[in-house]
Amino acid sequence: MNSTRSKKRFIAGATCPSCKSMDTLMLYMENNVEKVECIQCGHQMSQPETQIEKAAREHETVIGVFKPE
Repeated sequence: MNSTRSKKRFIAGATCPSCKSMDTLMLYMENNVEKVECIQCGHQMSQPETQIEKAAREHETVIGVFKPE
């Protein structure tokens, strides 16, 4: 198996959409995909990195571009 898995972080105050348990969701990256998993019931959600970047940058405004000489 050739997968890359990063450190897991818990999401404070988050509630699992499946079992409704609070503070049981962990966030981690696996093969450039952000994943969330509930440690209580095993429910998983994932989102490709390109969708995350697009959502994060949707409300950004470019002021200028720095071009070093």
